[in-house]
Amino acid sequence: MSQPRAHTRTDASTVPPASAVPVWLALIFSVLIGALYAVQSRINGELGHQIGDGFTAAVISFGSGLIVLSLGVIVFRSGRRGLQLVARAVAAKRLFWWHLLGGLAGALFVLSQGLVAAPLGIALFTVAVVAGQTVSGVLMDRFGIGPGGRRKLHASKIVGALLALLAVAFTVSGEVRGSDALWLFALPLIAGIGQGWQQAVNGQVRVTAQSALTATFLNFLSGSIALVLAALVHGVLVGFALDLPSNPWLYTGGLIGCIFIAGAAVVVRTTGVLMLGLCIVAGQLVCALALDLLAPTAGHPLGLSTVLGTVIALAAVVIAAVRWRRPGHARA
Repeated sequence: MSQPRAHTRTDASTVPPASAVPVWLALIFSVLIGALYAVQSRINGELGHQIGDGFTAAVISFGSGLIVLSLGVIVFRSGRRGLQLVARAVAAKRLFWWHLLGGLAGALFVLSQGLVAAPLGIALFTVAVVAGQTVSGVLMDRFGIGPGGRRKLHASKIVGALLALLAVAFTVSGEVRGSDALWLFALPLIAGIGQGWQQAVNGQVRVTAQSALTATFLNFLSGSIALVLAALVHGVLVGFALDLPSNPWLYTGGLIGCIFIAGAAVVVRTTGVLMLGLCIVAGQLVCALALDLLAPTAGHPLGLSTVLGTVIALAAVVIAAVRWRRPGHARA
């Protein structure tokens, strides 16, 4: 006699909603986000170079983005509602207060653009960021910091991450000369590590707020506050830079940042932090390669090691994106 089947009540609140973004589309969009990272690095690097003050350049970039997002929160009801949802979640301890500080990592990234992107060259600056992003992506997925929770580190992802680091090491070995360059290299490397954490916590805020606009606004708010304080301290110590360039394109870095921060907050739940980081790596390296090829910065011609390093990094993304299976083993 068969036993009656036990019925388990399923509470909809305990089942995470499926992502509305197809995986293939999320991966393509992640590559485009990486390209925007490289474009912003070139713009903010040139702005910092022309002003002669990377702190002022960072404040202009982050501050302009905050103005755009503030207008968006005022106009769109979803943004205001998202702020209420986040406040309730923090009060109920469903969201930790440090989830709201992703902008600090973004502020460090933009500051490093204004300070060292021009002296290093966009390609070398990018591979330094890439190294940090790759390591951070592995850690965020391993410990479940992102909105998708813990993700298993399959062999393909581990091999892809190691190959990405190999690409960075290969590029740096051919480009870095002298201890001064190594010190410059350290700042974007640390900023890259922060990028993985930023993408993870912003993704958490976006899920809670049910609005990418809210998550991006809070990111720019915390980052802008940190940069203004840093710029004030720097200005008091060494003086303020008030001679601003007239080229309007140099002031678009903040708008570009709004786009890729919001985009990353949307797709990270589908891709995971590691895959998002690796796809951003691909977009960054290809775009940085194109920028240095078509419009190289003074004193930083494109080298063969940078080209080969880009190819290796792209291979790393392909390997990490594919879930390899042994022959004869079908998916359950």
